[in-house]
Amino acid sequence: MLNPWADFWQDLTPDSVGRVRALCVPDIRFIDPFNDLMGVEALERLLTHMFATLEAPRFVVTDRAMGSQAGYLRWDFTACLRGRDVSLTGMSEVGFAPCGRVALHRDHWDAGAQVYGRVPVLGALVRLVSRRLALPPA
Repeated sequence: MLNPWADFWQDLTPDSVGRVRALCVPDIRFIDPFNDLMGVEALERLLTHMFATLEAPRFVVTDRAMGSQAGYLRWDFTACLRGRDVSLTGMSEVGFAPCGRVALHRDHWDAGAQVYGRVPVLGALVRLVSRRLALPPA
């Protein structure tokens, strides 16, 4: 079931959002750095919102692996927001229900560096904190 889930994200368009219902359980949990949602309706609203607020959002799955308890997708996301290019790299942990459909989708990506770090004033603060917490050069 990992491959159809990966294909869904790669082929995602405003018209294909509804296909999510065939791939996941009704009470799917979706977690990313900005959202913690429960239910397929909430996930559909999130995807619809993404297409309404971003220009040309696109996921490209660059790798996939199946572990003993979950599947993992590495991906690149690109879009345009208010004339600015947005690009993120992340990993999704995908858990399955006994029926084989997706029950959990948890995105792991660095919101601090990939989003907050690009905001002019906030970015300077994020970089300052990062430098303070990093191991000093030898």
